[in-house]
Amino acid sequence: MAVIRILGIDPGLAVTGYGLIEKDGSHLAYIASGRIRSREASTLPLRLAALLAGLAEVIDGFHPGEVAVEEVFVNVNPKSTLLLGQARGAAISAAVLAKLPVAEYTAMQIKQAVVGNGHARKEQVQEMVKRLLKLPVAPGPDASDALACAICHAHGGLGMGAIVTRGRRVKRGRLS
Repeated sequence: MAVIRILGIDPGLAVTGYGLIEKDGSHLAYIASGRIRSREASTLPLRLAALLAGLAEVIDGFHPGEVAVEEVFVNVNPKSTLLLGQARGAAISAAVLAKLPVAEYTAMQIKQAVVGNGHARKEQVQEMVKRLLKLPVAPGPDASDALACAICHAHGGLGMGAIVTRGRRVKRGRLS
């Protein structure tokens, strides 16, 4: 089985988290993580350009073979949801321009794959990312969410959740 380098992206308009891992069989290895900030840009188009350029630089520097992006959740504030969707579009565009395949996962799928609970708290996700990748400390929230997205993709979108739900039907996050 070939080694696959996966770029996980946690899109945000002010800060977009990224995390790179390598999958070699069932072994996962941490490569890099960080965040791209666009707060300094004065207009929405410039902020989106900063995200696109920052992710293009990450892709050029680390050469991932696949990209996993967290899907937008519907926020109470429609304007925030639309802005987040535009940041996500910039992230997907960076991957598509680099001719990389893109997979999308909901926050619930990511948490289920990494923690085994689709309703896990951020701190639980951070701790499991630390453990799964054998890191000395938990990454920050943006990088941790991006790494969790990459781990979810490495596990085929199911990961630990496959053990819990195998042979059962999951409805709204509960076993039935």
